[in-house]
Amino acid sequence: MTEPSTKATPTTAERIRSAFARAGGAMLAVEGLEPAESPVHHLLDDGSFAITVPVDGAVAQLVVSAGQAGVQAVLEMTDYAPLPLREPVRSLVWVRGRLRDVPASEVSALLDLIAAEDPNPALLQVNSGNGDTDRDTRYALLRLEIDSVVVADSTGAESVGLSALLGARPDPFSAMESCWLQHMESAHREVVDRLASRLPVSLRRGRVRPLGLDRYGVQLRVEGDDGDHDVRLPFARPVDDISGLSQAIRVLMGCPFLNGLRARRL
Repeated sequence: MTEPSTKATPTTAERIRSAFARAGGAMLAVEGLEPAESPVHHLLDDGSFAITVPVDGAVAQLVVSAGQAGVQAVLEMTDYAPLPLREPVRSLVWVRGRLRDVPASEVSALLDLIAAEDPNPALLQVNSGNGDTDRDTRYALLRLEIDSVVVADSTGAESVGLSALLGARPDPFSAMESCWLQHMESAHREVVDRLASRLPVSLRRGRVRPLGLDRYGVQLRVEGDDGDHDVRLPFARPVDDISGLSQAIRVLMGCPFLNGLRARRL
């Protein structure tokens, strides 16, 4: 169950872009083959996904043999909560489209483009034809031309158009969310308890855990005997920086005079 809110919330496209940014890995499914792990999944400005799969795997070999025709595939990304919850999956995103090989002459330039925005160490393992990658950990670079994108979470399943997806951006706090929630759980349990006091009385009987944090508010997970319940506590207005986030959380706690939380330095 998710409590309704009249305040601003992330759009579907924003939720998906944030899930893209947080997902550490993804699985690529092609009919008739075992799913392949994809450590790199990067949305390009032209509306396609650059992804990687093991260069010697069945998926890469099938795509290369298919040539320009490509093959139908589904990329699945899982957004996990940064805490050990009873049900750790926060959302699933499925990207369906046609998978094609990236010509060898374009690989290096595309890797540079991806690295400029997301310096994923796995990019160093892509077989770019220069012979300097470890043969045991090589990946092929492929391009998934998107047909549809669907996200499913505790609110249900919803699709989003490609133009909306390209126009959205990840939440500004997506990179630091894990650190904040872990720090809140381990060192500021009193904050969680104060936030929990805002919940309906019927939901205060379970174990309350921090579930999510974005520019629009805080999400809590109540793990009760009757199941899990996700509740959003919205900020009065969206925030864009650390100072605004700290103040918004203090207001939610009902204690605007308290010192703000500080993200633990890594």
